[in-house]
Amino acid sequence: MEKYLPSKFNEHHRIVFAHAENVRTNSDEIPGIGQYDDFHTIDWQRDIARDRMRHRYIVKRKQKSILDLVRGAHDAWSGWLCVLLVGLVTGAVAGVIDIGASWMSDLKYGLCPQAFWLNQEQCCWSTNETSFELKLNIDKKFAAKLNNCSQWMMWSEILTQSREGFGAYIVSYIFYIVWALMFASLAAGLVRMFAPYACGSGIPEIKTILSGFIIRGYLGKWTLIIKSVGIMLAVSAGLSLGKEGPMVHIACCIGNILSYLFPKYGRNEAKKREILSAAAAAGVSVAFGAPIGGVLFSLEEVSYYFPLKTLWRSFFCALVAAFVLRSINPFGNEHSVLFYVEYNKPWIFFELVPFVTLGIIGGIIATMFIKANIWWCRYRKTSRLGQYPVTEVLVVTAITAVIAYPNPYTRMSTSQLIYLLFSQCGASPEDGLCTAQGDTSGPGVYGAVWLLVLAFIFKLVTTVFTFGMKVPCGLFIPSLCLGGIVGRIVGIGMQTLSSNYPHIWIFSADCSTSEDCITPGLYAMVGAAAVLGGVTRMTVSLVVIMFELTGGVRYIVPLMAAAMASKWVGDALGRQGIYDAHINLNGYPFLDSKEEFTHTSLAADVMQPKRSEPLSVLTQDSMTVEDIEVLLKDTEHNGFPVVVSRESQYLVGFVLRRDLNLALENARRKMEGVTNDSLVLFNTAPSQPLNPSGPPPLNLKKILDMAPITITDQTPMETVVDMFRKLGLRQTLVTHHGRLLGVITKKDVLRYIKQIDNEDPNSVLFN
Repeated sequence: MEKYLPSKFNEHHRIVFAHAENVRTNSDEIPGIGQYDDFHTIDWQRDIARDRMRHRYIVKRKQKSILDLVRGAHDAWSGWLCVLLVGLVTGAVAGVIDIGASWMSDLKYGLCPQAFWLNQEQCCWSTNETSFELKLNIDKKFAAKLNNCSQWMMWSEILTQSREGFGAYIVSYIFYIVWALMFASLAAGLVRMFAPYACGSGIPEIKTILSGFIIRGYLGKWTLIIKSVGIMLAVSAGLSLGKEGPMVHIACCIGNILSYLFPKYGRNEAKKREILSAAAAAGVSVAFGAPIGGVLFSLEEVSYYFPLKTLWRSFFCALVAAFVLRSINPFGNEHSVLFYVEYNKPWIFFELVPFVTLGIIGGIIATMFIKANIWWCRYRKTSRLGQYPVTEVLVVTAITAVIAYPNPYTRMSTSQLIYLLFSQCGASPEDGLCTAQGDTSGPGVYGAVWLLVLAFIFKLVTTVFTFGMKVPCGLFIPSLCLGGIVGRIVGIGMQTLSSNYPHIWIFSADCSTSEDCITPGLYAMVGAAAVLGGVTRMTVSLVVIMFELTGGVRYIVPLMAAAMASKWVGDALGRQGIYDAHINLNGYPFLDSKEEFTHTSLAADVMQPKRSEPLSVLTQDSMTVEDIEVLLKDTEHNGFPVVVSRESQYLVGFVLRRDLNLALENARRKMEGVTNDSLVLFNTAPSQPLNPSGPPPLNLKKILDMAPITITDQTPMETVVDMFRKLGLRQTLVTHHGRLLGVITKKDVLRYIKQIDNEDPNSVLFN
């Protein structure tokens, strides 16, 4: 992907800047000029040119007075101030979400009567029981631990004065289901009533917005509020989802809102996307405690336009957000990461084989999940099921809660399960996930493997139906969980082999003197990275996020091997990751720079209209106001080429439909004498003398782009697609010997790509 748009095509920029200098003050006289309608693509070149001219104007004014010098300094550091505020607010919001989700999740199990606002771990701090094991509630093995914490009372204990027995189990079961349904219904209701855009992950839409698309309200204040509250409720309901993906959406909402404090960014859509890229990095930073991974995620996965200064600002924003979250300390320990691993044992060279195997398995699982989820989401959109979003959420929540509670590994929250899967294998076998003590299997290890297999099937199926529902839902944590389960099972198998057959040649060199040369938790980490990489198709950022997430810097090579194997397998079985698949499903105009265009075709094959059809154009000095209004009424084009005359078809410039409408409305409202018969001029001096007795002409040269991007009809489409990607074009004009032939829009390019790939071209809904 080309990240450095402003450095390309410098000659064209000089032309655009020269034009912009002529029209800057005039075009600003009409309210709304330079803005965009909903569900339209921005003009990167025009916005970049406007910002350059604004900057030149400020630099020129700085020499006139001290006040102008201060204004210039404020303009220079406003970007850093904006990302500082974004980082501060994002870190604070993330801390509140983490604390709230933890407290509400524990409400499903019980209450702290002395201080109801404390979660289970905080309630039991006075008893020195602060480990995650305290919150598992998975078996009688932990009954003793739970009974030691007298401050925390389970619902069965409150109602029946008992924690054990069939009656206590039924009471706890019922409360678990009731709380889950309450949280889920509230989340779905809030989304439906106040912020429909708050549903889902948000990353597909963020990718589309950062590529230059406008979705009004998607990054607004109501979306921010409802998404923040809704993700706490959805996670607490026990659904198979995570809050990490929505944190990117929440951070971008914060970035969008705060950008309006600085006109440099709030009034310029291209510049605003620099702030949104930094906000996306901050979102991943606070979601995983991974600031460097957040910057790489923004660069690799979501950003379309990423100049070097945005890289530094993203780094700073992610740093500030991580610092604020660490200050809040929502996890109640010295670590700012979710799944910190205590072990640091070296991995053995022969383990690369199972690590790569886990990568292959992860790619297969990810492809199966993507295809199943897209099929279900498409069915939801085309069937009556989509008319009952709240009912769907309640049904899925009820089924999830009923099936999840009996299995200890699905009853606990997904984050707690991942922590358990990543944890070190100690001598105590009470969690059932480890072999222990010499060459014998730990008690219950085979039963634990069976429960993990059931948990994997359950998580895979429920995640297919959950992701895409009308509640805030992320996919990072479920993907990590699926891979972690598979990896832990493989790790248990490898550990069993090494303990039972230590003298086999693959184990003899490293395992004969050490009974714990195999670390099952490492296999869980590698498996988690494999599935997440296969689902999202991330590589570099994934590895960095994983070692920041766990603190396992020693294990970068295994993570890299699994991530690459997973991506290769995923790309072989299906071209798109989950986010690109949802972009495609929703028909967003996203032109993926990662895909190569190898077809041999010309611009004339794609341009609209075809050679035999008439082209809707404006003439520079021979059309009246009524003629233009009729053309606007009869067509739906987003812009019109301006030519010298219909006979010559020599190109003068290009005018946007929105700007034309605004200019005509403004002229009728503010200018005297403008009638339907008023001549509209797009040049300084008309080619023919005006009628002195007629109404005064209306000069709209100020809204005319006199330097539109043009190509010839023989330009290869490979070059055209490359121009759309690297310049962020909305449209380009096709000429032949200087005469206008047609227009190619971004929608035309996307539909043509769909057509040659044997897909439905009408699935591209927007331009």
